[in-house]
Amino acid sequence: MKKFAIAGCAALIAGPACAQNSVTLYGIIDTGVEYVTDANAKGDSILRMPSITGELPSRWGVRGNEDLGGGLQAVFVLESGFDPGSGSLRQGGRLFGRQSWVGLKSPAWGTLSFGRQYSMGYWGIQESDILGPNIYAIASFDAYLPNARSDNSVAYLSPTFYGFSFGATYSFGRDSTGTGNSPGQGTCAGGVPGQLIECRQLSARLKYDGGFFGASAVYDEQRGGTNAAANFSDGVTPAPIPNSGDKDARIEANGWTQLGPARIGAGWIVRMVTGPSVTGVRANLFYVGTSILTTPTIIVDGEVYRMIVSQHDTRGTLGTVRLTYMLSKRTAVYAQTSYLENSAKARFTVSSGGSGTTPAAGQGQFGAMVGIRHSF
Repeated sequence: MKKFAIAGCAALIAGPACAQNSVTLYGIIDTGVEYVTDANAKGDSILRMPSITGELPSRWGVRGNEDLGGGLQAVFVLESGFDPGSGSLRQGGRLFGRQSWVGLKSPAWGTLSFGRQYSMGYWGIQESDILGPNIYAIASFDAYLPNARSDNSVAYLSPTFYGFSFGATYSFGRDSTGTGNSPGQGTCAGGVPGQLIECRQLSARLKYDGGFFGASAVYDEQRGGTNAAANFSDGVTPAPIPNSGDKDARIEANGWTQLGPARIGAGWIVRMVTGPSVTGVRANLFYVGTSILTTPTIIVDGEVYRMIVSQHDTRGTLGTVRLTYMLSKRTAVYAQTSYLENSAKARFTVSSGGSGTTPAAGQGQFGAMVGIRHSF
């Protein structure tokens, strides 16, 4: 990461004092080649360069801060996602589709920020979900979780007191450009006169971090609106949720611990879609995984996920093993393999690396990928 201190501001701004600014340019480029079996209803396989993610989604960004005195700082982040295979922008073609926010930060009262930001549904699984936004991981069952961000949002993160911290977000309209925030969720711009909760999103997280172990609980709610939908990624057509009284809510409970070179995480996510426009649907997603630093340069990860959507009679189980070799602090190569088992009516897909890999109902899938990741 490149950091630049901007000095000499007294020459630009007349005044008795001059605050120091710090701006950091950073990014990740992650790509490779994957092979997926039974990638369509005919049972054909596919060999491709995935467009969305490998170990991590590719992105670049700029973040900075200005010291305002007394411990108070102005802070900002601009972050853009892209497809390294084609160079195109992600997040519906947005320039800063991953993050775009500005705020104030204080060690005494926390951080208050405004803009396009992650919800607590995203932050809630960061410590416990070992594989995170990996190509064969939680997005195969719920693509919202590694993409949980909203436009027009206000966020608050508290300082940590005796290991405890609190965070919350509120969005006045979670998709103001109409490009979608997560696959299959439709669009929901909000800001409609007389409809104060249409397309609203709110989330809250309570976290405890004891150093070698921790836990968190999260509530994340999206309200319905014109063109909004709820997708369960199981092959069932996404359900429209056009009414502001419709609710797509997730409750997360998880924990993690560090045992020597091994990190272990587990969690349970309950999703409930209810309201006047939709028949109630509930899903339960369970996961447990571990990451082991076997040598200073070799990391072995493994995780198992189980999804149950009772009202759809669909279930899926996904298991992934990943090996990462660190060529340097910034560059790594990796290989991973995964198998997804679908119940008779389910059409979950093993790969979240892009469209075009949905199997026939009840068909299992095998996925494998080799890739390279560089951070700067």
